[in-house]
Amino acid sequence: MDPDGLRDEALAAVAAAETLPALDEARVAYLGRKSPLKLALREVRDRESGMALNAVREAIEAAVAGKQEQLEGAELEARLATERVDVTLPPELLGSVRPRRRGTLHPSTQVRRDVEDIFLGLGYEVVDGREVETTRYNFDALGFPDWHPSRSPRASLYLDDETVLRTETSPAQIHKMESTRPPIYMVSIGRVYRRDTIDATHFPIFHQFEGLAIDKGITMADLKGTLLYVMQQLYGPERQVRFRTHYFPFTEPSMEPDVSCFACGGAGCSICKHSGWIEMGGSGMVDPYLYEFVGWGPEEYTGFAFGMGIERTAQLRHGIPGVRPFWDNDLRLLRQFR
Repeated sequence: MDPDGLRDEALAAVAAAETLPALDEARVAYLGRKSPLKLALREVRDRESGMALNAVREAIEAAVAGKQEQLEGAELEARLATERVDVTLPPELLGSVRPRRRGTLHPSTQVRRDVEDIFLGLGYEVVDGREVETTRYNFDALGFPDWHPSRSPRASLYLDDETVLRTETSPAQIHKMESTRPPIYMVSIGRVYRRDTIDATHFPIFHQFEGLAIDKGITMADLKGTLLYVMQQLYGPERQVRFRTHYFPFTEPSMEPDVSCFACGGAGCSICKHSGWIEMGGSGMVDPYLYEFVGWGPEEYTGFAFGMGIERTAQLRHGIPGVRPFWDNDLRLLRQFR
């Protein structure tokens, strides 16, 4: 065998290969187990012949490795030029990508935005408050007596003796009254905290919206008309609404609005505690004590205030038997609100 002739022939075959399969065929032909070169190496009996044939093998292997790197680089460039992916396209338009489900707003957030739209349409201002509040604004400013159950650590979450996680968004109304003279038409929306026992309509953390209107000549009829309008916008005209007299430290007189139960239609069930009605919150005329607290003359202005729960509102709108699912983050429930 002529080693130089075999080397030249193999190098020419490797150089002529234009694809990776063709290069593999040349490699098998000149370096494979049954190639003339491998057969000749098995028959070597002297040092000189072995060195010559090994030099030919190394030259062919180097040529094959260099050619393979060249062809792989060219193939990659060709794929990059022809298989470009527009990363700005939505996944459902890319055939090789599984479509992604689009997210949606949480039902509590949807109700909150609806509430904001309703009151902005009435000319109210949306005001943010602080979740960590002092007892001065959470209780004292709102007229809670020292014996009131809400002041107890069994009912409220205290950080220290004078700091509490707000039990309602009403403190934002006091801050507004201290900084702004009437007329005031505002609604405060946010998260509140109470040591409530979890049941169909109660949860220790929930969202609340509270309205305040202070001007000259405001009466209880204005409060009732406002609440009826808000209820109709939130629940529809088919839902029944009633008002009951009640007691709240910061309103006098006070009343509670109730909405007919969505589950039993008023017949009575476990959700409405067999009354046929679900309590929505509290309301009433602003107690003159609050005017005195911020330094106003109680005979100069009148006003009303009211508060309701966001989750309870969403529960009644969508017929969900309880407020707990709003905090469970169960996608089977949340995906229904699109």
